[in-house]
Amino acid sequence: MNAPASTDGSTRTGAQILCEALIRQGVDVIFGIPGGAIMPFYHALPEYADQLHHVLCRHEQGAGHAAEGYARASGRVGVCVATSGPGATNLVTPIADAWMDSSPLVAITGQVSSALLGTDAFQETDIIGITVPITKHSYLVRDAREIPRVIAEAFHIASTGRPGPVLVDVTKDAQQSSVVPDWDVRLDLPGYADRRSAEIDGDAIARAAAMLASAQRPLILAGNGVIQSGAAAELRALAERTGIPVITTLHGLGAFPHDHRLNLGMPGMHGWVHVNRAIQRCDVLLNVGSRFDDRVTGKASTFAPHASVIHVDVDPSEIGKLVPVAVGVVGDARAALSALLRAIPGEPDAARLDDWHAEVRALRETFEPRQSYRRRPDTTTLQPHDVCAALNAARQRRGPSRVVTDVGQHQMWTAQLLDWQRPRTHITSGGSGTMGFAVPAALGAAVALPDETIWVVVGDGGFQMTNQELATMAQEGITNVKIAIVNNGYLGMVRQWQQLFEGKRYSGTPLSGPDFAKLAEAYGVRGMTVERVDEADAAVEEAWAHPGVVVVDFRVEREANVFPIVPQGRSIGEMMVDPHTHVPAPAYAARP
Repeated sequence: MNAPASTDGSTRTGAQILCEALIRQGVDVIFGIPGGAIMPFYHALPEYADQLHHVLCRHEQGAGHAAEGYARASGRVGVCVATSGPGATNLVTPIADAWMDSSPLVAITGQVSSALLGTDAFQETDIIGITVPITKHSYLVRDAREIPRVIAEAFHIASTGRPGPVLVDVTKDAQQSSVVPDWDVRLDLPGYADRRSAEIDGDAIARAAAMLASAQRPLILAGNGVIQSGAAAELRALAERTGIPVITTLHGLGAFPHDHRLNLGMPGMHGWVHVNRAIQRCDVLLNVGSRFDDRVTGKASTFAPHASVIHVDVDPSEIGKLVPVAVGVVGDARAALSALLRAIPGEPDAARLDDWHAEVRALRETFEPRQSYRRRPDTTTLQPHDVCAALNAARQRRGPSRVVTDVGQHQMWTAQLLDWQRPRTHITSGGSGTMGFAVPAALGAAVALPDETIWVVVGDGGFQMTNQELATMAQEGITNVKIAIVNNGYLGMVRQWQQLFEGKRYSGTPLSGPDFAKLAEAYGVRGMTVERVDEADAAVEEAWAHPGVVVVDFRVEREANVFPIVPQGRSIGEMMVDPHTHVPAPAYAARP
């Protein structure tokens, strides 16, 4: 029988208070693994089972990525739980991933009893000291009476301003002790500013609006901040009112419809040539919610050399950090775009940017025919392009779905070759580039959105890092996850760099693996193997129709490469666009 809410002055253990504090924050699912220091919390969990569902993951890293996927798909704070010592340190990678990608996450860890702190007790680790550089804030709770306030503050910090991870480390004795909880808490956060609710600087908006109105070759660069703030409608309204073309970063995919006439595509290291050339030609660049990551800018000193930059970001430390700005607007992307819409006249000169649109079209027409990698090579070998084409066609037929990608070549092919129409439909690990992200993140997304199909696109390397979470999906009865392994028998992106820049010395990149279809069956889910081009469409359709998790092993051309590519340290104006010729790799059966 579930414990009643503690509003009657009765005592509760710290563990019970922790459960109730999560429920009061609207949490209904958590991802974790029990252990000694967090055991009191797990002892209390069954009392709240109808309000707080626990997903038992197979590795704490999987629990953390699942919480990330839940957050990225739903826009809510994801919650993961682990014990002290190795349980806590296994959360470091997803915490760092959430930090780099600004994902709202609360990580709760057990800690040894207060009397043992600092004694090198069994499974004692200073997890706060370890994670200080990769969290927005951290708490060590040694008194059960602190739990209501700490949890309220943790969720506020994780979800406001620039979202990110918060760590709450709770000693075992704090979980075990009994107190009367005080739910009438006040947040005590000196120095913390929630800039999402702050008023936008009107003078900065006026200057930005004037620059956009007078620009001859303007561009809008839309990033993750547009999606985080729910500003897709405002972005589209601004683009359509002004006629300014829009480019979207890797994390911005879906913020602006793929098929919109003003959408140019993705910039950066693996962006399209015409997009990068447009950046190098533009005279005003409006960056909304992107942090000018090096994968976007290339050599920063050569980025957008003719442009006056307007940078809108909720984090003031990002403005001017990497690229000089003419106008900085600190605040929420949605609020800033709304302010710009109010500041820009409702009836602009429709023909003012005709010359710029013509120039951009000419760039596209010039470079697209030379980009042979956008077309399927003339070969009978299954190509990554075939996997993407089959998935794209099925998504258009089937309707709502999300795609979670891992890190590597498949990540870039998916970003380039799939159509992205809606926010939060593209989920990937960006800043941290975490291999192993996709499978557990898809688990979290599937829990958040049980009525939508969640497709995973993952390499054979990343899949082998966290595929144990298939067991979690089977145990949880997950039915809406479909996994496409782009299997080339290599750590593909590293191999590509070795081929292009390291004289084809394939050191540490040839990769063996099991029969993935059989492995899937061993986990209790459906497994399929595809080796022929003419099987790809049917395999995707069959996987989509199957009422359960499916793993499809697409055995693709081993040395297919991602193009275009900007070599490290070079300008985005210096792109490699044509595949290098090379000796064909051996057939799949001859893989190491």
